Amino acid sequence: MAAPLQNGINLTEGPLAKKLFVFAMPILFGNVMQSLNGTINAIWVGKYLGESAFAATSNANNIMFFLLSLVFGIGMASTIMVGQRIGAKDEEGAKRVVGASALFYVLLSVVIAAAGLSLSTQILGWLQTPPDSMGYALDYIRITFLGIPFMFFFNYIMTILRGAGDAKTPFYFLLMSAVLDIALNPLLIFGFGPIPRMETAGSALAAVIAQGFSLAAFIVYLYKKKHPLRLTRADSRYVRFDPQIIKLLVRKGIPMGLQMLIVSTSAIAIVALVNGFGSAATAAFGAAMQISSYVQMPAMAIGGAVSAVAAQNVGAGKWDRVHRTTWIGTIFNLVMTGILVILIYAWNERILHIFLQDEAAIAIGMKINHITLWAYIVFGITFVVSGVIRSTGSVMVPLLTTFLALWCFRIPLAYYLGQAYGLEAVWWSFPIGFLCGLVLSVAYYIWGGWRKSSMSLGHSSGHAPSEA
Repeated sequence: MAAPLQNGINLTEGPLAKKLFVFAMPILFGNVMQSLNGTINAIWVGKYLGESAFAATSNANNIMFFLLSLVFGIGMASTIMVGQRIGAKDEEGAKRVVGASALFYVLLSVVIAAAGLSLSTQILGWLQTPPDSMGYALDYIRITFLGIPFMFFFNYIMTILRGAGDAKTPFYFLLMSAVLDIALNPLLIFGFGPIPRMETAGSALAAVIAQGFSLAAFIVYLYKKKHPLRLTRADSRYVRFDPQIIKLLVRKGIPMGLQMLIVSTSAIAIVALVNGFGSAATAAFGAAMQISSYVQMPAMAIGGAVSAVAAQNVGAGKWDRVHRTTWIGTIFNLVMTGILVILIYAWNERILHIFLQDEAAIAIGMKINHITLWAYIVFGITFVVSGVIRSTGSVMVPLLTTFLALWCFRIPLAYYLGQAYGLEAVWWSFPIGFLCGLVLSVAYYIWGGWRKSSMSLGHSSGHAPSEA
């Protein structure tokens, strides 16, 4: 058994609330920077290129979320396995996970990028992208597909380090990427000197350049600092299709990826429904989703933190700390998300004016926020509970509960309400869907068998992984 890793935080000992808070803050600030980056870019597009361009990038960004969902499960499974190995003080096992999952992740991202490039027009057509937005959307999405390998691997490295208890290093390079993207956006959108005016294509290219540069700097930093999870020449034997690791990545990662896929396809289904009400509705929904991304940030940060904290404690066999993580994470979410919701309700119209010019779109956006914002507190609790459940590798029941909440309740209800009562009624499907998800998740946490799940590794000699 190897010595414990020296980078990151030991999450299996010490005051749990303090460690969870300290670990969650860099993730939260990283989420803030990502959302701020997206918001600033959306302002450039929405204010200066118009509602059609803004609707185009909103549609394309939903597709990107869909594609991230395809590989989310692999990254999450890798994170959990690394966290459990760190908790068990098994550095060799952690490196085995990193080598096999990195190879798998890179190949998968290249395949997705190639497929997306060849199907860009068809994908936008399936989304019923408004005709006046199609040209903008096609320019944006094609360049974004080219940058997918950079984007995916950048996110992969961040999740691996977080699984090892290191949330600060990923934040620094996420900050670098966001600042670079923000600086490049106006230059490439509007042109400057020899740089031509590229409009929405320029916004996409700025993101690709920022992600690629930051990824390269990230990798160089890890090797210069001799991070314990870096793969050296001596570790080259781990960069292979390890059957034990791949089996767990597929068995656990695919259901987690499908869970995110269910979430992203449900968002796309809502976008397709809203697109039918015209560009103003699409732009309003895009602006409301930009705002809701800020409201979701505490839940996403705390959910990611509780997964890492719980995974290390599962690996160490400290179940009392696993359950305390759930309660502390829930309290953090109630306080942090609740404060954000109150502030946005107070400044609703003024915030929407940042993104939109058209008064009809602003009116629709205000109604969306009035009906949906409070429900993100419910979403946050669900995300925390699910994060703890995932830390053991329990994936099938959470997949089923997500499917039931979204595709058996929320989406059918949204389409029914939209057809029967009009656009305004569609937004009530959000709180109802969130409440269904909460009830199902909490019921499984209390009465389900998630504690018996396992993502343990056999030795390199080839013992099969055990799984309850």
